[in-house]
Amino acid sequence: MRRTYFKLLLVVTLALATTGLPAAGGADATAGSSPTFKHLQTLAFGPDGVLFAADGQEVSITALQLAKQMAGGVPGTKDIAGIDQKIAGLLGVDAKNLVITDMVVNPKTRNTFISAMRGQGAGATPVLLRVDGAGKIEVISFDQVRYSRVLMPNPPPAETPLVLGERKIPVANYPDKVDPKGLMGVQTITHMAFIDGKLYVSGLANEEFASKMRVIPYPFVTVSKGTSVEIYHGSHGQLETFSPVFTFVPYT
Repeated sequence: MRRTYFKLLLVVTLALATTGLPAAGGADATAGSSPTFKHLQTLAFGPDGVLFAADGQEVSITALQLAKQMAGGVPGTKDIAGIDQKIAGLLGVDAKNLVITDMVVNPKTRNTFISAMRGQGAGATPVLLRVDGAGKIEVISFDQVRYSRVLMPNPPPAETPLVLGERKIPVANYPDKVDPKGLMGVQTITHMAFIDGKLYVSGLANEEFASKMRVIPYPFVTVSKGTSVEIYHGSHGQLETFSPVFTFVPYT
């Protein structure tokens, strides 16, 4: 039997400990076609043409059936200088009003898929794009795309504190309040990886130990409350329970 391990790439972190066990219960999956998003955030590839897309505002994960949209491009990804300018031009906005939120490489075609927000604030709209080996940038339409979706149980509050000694600095968690040029970024769902039939998800929850790691079997049925993650921050000299795991690398 293979076991899945994680290297948690945490800047200035000296140690990590998990507390508690995954709890039963959670949100049941829904399904349909032509999905909509409030804030397209983290991406991860799954099996058989599935792309997992996190909504940082709704705190949900959608499994998009994109086998048809993944076909037809030139294999690979061509390097494009000033790609933010090229994407902004394609979408008809100034580059300063474009926020690229994530990108992942299709393990089969080596095309790159990019999630972005066209505009800023309440009027921003989510966009998914593909870049192929010829340098073609294409907007992927969600029209008639089949999907399944799960909401993360017990989503975090609007803010969590950054505790520095006696000081508590409020940090926004949701994209409608986060400064896109700020240090912390969106913290509701921070990273995803799919391996051995399961989607691993990091982010925050509304609990005393807010940092969470969830393991969600796919196809989606339901989501458990997950496992809390407590991090010892070497520079701060303290245990921190409100700091999410921003990135991790699964391997077997």
